[in-house]
Amino acid sequence: MLLIMMLIKNFDELLSHSPEKTADARKGALSIIEKVLEEMDACRVTELSMKKEGDVLAIKGKKIDMSRFERIYVVGFGKASTGMAIAVEKILDVDEGAVISTSSTHSDGRKPSKIRVFRGSHPLPSEENIRATDELIKIVRNAGENDIVIVLISGGGSSLLCKPRVSLESMREVTDRLIKSGCSIEELNTVRKHLSYVKGGQLAKMSRAFMLSLIISDVMGNPLQFIASGPTSSDSTTYKDAMAVLKKYGIWGEMGEVDGVISRGMRGEIEETPRKVNALNMIIADNAMACRKAADVARMMGYRSKVVSTSVCGEARYAGRDIARYAKISPREKAVFVFGGETTVKVKGKGKGGRNQELVLGAIREIEGEQIVILSCGTDGIDGNSDAAGAIGDGESMKRASMIGIDAESYLKNNDSYNFFKKLDDLIITGETGTNVMDVQVVVKY
Repeated sequence: MLLIMMLIKNFDELLSHSPEKTADARKGALSIIEKVLEEMDACRVTELSMKKEGDVLAIKGKKIDMSRFERIYVVGFGKASTGMAIAVEKILDVDEGAVISTSSTHSDGRKPSKIRVFRGSHPLPSEENIRATDELIKIVRNAGENDIVIVLISGGGSSLLCKPRVSLESMREVTDRLIKSGCSIEELNTVRKHLSYVKGGQLAKMSRAFMLSLIISDVMGNPLQFIASGPTSSDSTTYKDAMAVLKKYGIWGEMGEVDGVISRGMRGEIEETPRKVNALNMIIADNAMACRKAADVARMMGYRSKVVSTSVCGEARYAGRDIARYAKISPREKAVFVFGGETTVKVKGKGKGGRNQELVLGAIREIEGEQIVILSCGTDGIDGNSDAAGAIGDGESMKRASMIGIDAESYLKNNDSYNFFKKLDDLIITGETGTNVMDVQVVVKY
């Protein structure tokens, strides 16, 4: 019997308006994603990745003799950094530390005792982010050559760790325009790195100490240089690459300060991001792990299950359509199909929502009348500009929408997936989960 922790605050309400068989399938999908969120808790995965015996710290098979270090410093940034800090404090005697997160406490209300927590904004940076980043830089620079700096990195870190070469206003504007253009995270972070003093390996270059980074990845394929914009990783991107991204999305030539920094970098007046840094970077959790867990939980519940893909990307509405079509043509019944990744949304309307909600809105048109349930959930609990983690839909969703006079296509055109699913009572509400391993889609065919 699976223990359901009710991380989904409106779990029962999401079952209440469906016939018995559909409600059972919905319960299965929601139970699977709940267990995934529980298992991927940042504090839990960090603690499980570390084991200390005497003076030896083992992390994912890598052993580090901690007796060689005089002091242990911790810095972190990202939505999971508070939970990660709690775990590190349980295992190591930390001398000093600070992290920047979107919440002052972990999702369960706990906070670290020695490591300070600064609260910052996401996805657009704020003055608070800059002030907090200055505090982290002080710790990194104060650490000596006989010390260790443990860096806790997770999704959201690109916004939270912020020391821009341009004004905050310009940094916010270019970030906002790129996000709304539907660019990839790799493209966005290429630009961010070249407008920053700390991204793209530059934080690591500030330290004389041994640097160990523990990373909860929110980027497909786990490329170190793009996770949180790779502050402790070598960087292969260039100012020329950053200009190419801005040109691609029609922004180059429209932002004088941003154009100026990139142009100076291309002329060699600003040093390129480092091609080599001295840091040990270790991935301790990622989307593939979350998807495997979802498939395992589904099997425990009696479903045949399969992880179909952990590289779902592109425009959310079309990804949803493709996932729905895959489920439709599959001959299996009482089956669960798991997908993972991170899509994008080209914002043309003035509505409210996020990539997970828009993915499901794109899917339900394809599964009308089918015995299929699909949900898409952001593992951080916050999808786009809404308070929902995602949404759930089924073969009856289009019929229910028609009965209350709402048109899916109109809401899709206005990027207003939140209000569409709010009227159907099909938003998934978790609040901030304190982790981030991108998105997971669970499809139940019954």
